[in-house]
Amino acid sequence: MKCISLKQPYAEMLAIGKKLIECRKWNTKFRGDFLIHASKTIDVKACEYYNINGNDIARGSIIGKAKLYDVKKYLYYKEYFLDKDKHFSLNPYNKIIYGFIIKDAIKFKLSIPYKGKLGFFEVNEFK
Repeated sequence: MKCISLKQPYAEMLAIGKKLIECRKWNTKFRGDFLIHASKTIDVKACEYYNINGNDIARGSIIGKAKLYDVKKYLYYKEYFLDKDKHFSLNPYNKIIYGFIIKDAIKFKLSIPYKGKLGFFEVNEFK
């Protein structure tokens, strides 16, 4: 099964269904179910901004799954800004950004320790 790694607290926000768009600098043709991996890296600034305790969220593990069903190409800052309540990114708009549109997120009761990778990667144990 495909998997994507996100920094915390964004992985947590995606897994609980709060974050509905994952922004990337690259596009994908992939559509379907994927695993959500929380990287070992915590975005301290985002944790503070969203009032999330970084010590209370999983790191370096698979924490849930969701479905990518579309990709939105942000060509202009205004479009990106209007979707801020869906992607929660604190990063500034930078030319072209792709928003992976997500639905049906489920957070696992237990996280599964796993090493993350860049981009979408295969986790064979979930086939």
